[in-house]
Amino acid sequence: MAGIWTDSGAPAALLVEFGTNDLLTRWMAPMDRMPPGRGPNDRPAWATEPVLIVDHDQGWALQAAQERQRLLNLLGPWLVDDIHHVGSTAIPGLPAKPIIDLMAGVGCLDDAPVMARVLALHDWHLVPSELDARPWRRLLVKVAAGRRVAHLHLLEPGTTRWAEQLRFRDRLRARPALAAEYAELKRRLAREHTGDREAYGEGKAAFVRRVLAGWD
Repeated sequence: MAGIWTDSGAPAALLVEFGTNDLLTRWMAPMDRMPPGRGPNDRPAWATEPVLIVDHDQGWALQAAQERQRLLNLLGPWLVDDIHHVGSTAIPGLPAKPIIDLMAGVGCLDDAPVMARVLALHDWHLVPSELDARPWRRLLVKVAAGRRVAHLHLLEPGTTRWAEQLRFRDRLRARPALAAEYAELKRRLAREHTGDREAYGEGKAAFVRRVLAGWD
């Protein structure tokens, strides 16, 4: 069974996705057992994965659709909106880290621990909100064969972040030249910051802001 986990020592794989704060100096065990796949210093191996950008896989859309259906069945009591495929794997032709990002509209973020207990039976791990340091969402990571295969972002619909996730995806889908520019940026940053996901994410920040502002 999966569960709630955190780590100590500021693992590079978490810095961009989850944010950094002093809680990263503590080890907090999962609810029942450690996630599968261990790395150096007793960290989950999937928490320290390097930045790996691969060519777009047309199978990602099917994977996302199948995962979405499973989540619709599991999270029905808490959903107040749809579950959307977001992030780079949702943009045709765009290279990406081979991790499916899904965004689910829920009525209350405080229900995340209850949802996590349901999802734990399906290899999802809830990242504690204090470690994630993103108060506008709750994040779960799905692990298979010791590596991350999907992220689930729980958000309340109607919020700024909900709209931004969809706007960024839709603008890149509609503007191939903009998507190509993003692809070039991602590949360059992945080469420069293979072992530093924080720097990789920071390198994309200006581009993301420009797209969201419509300066294209």
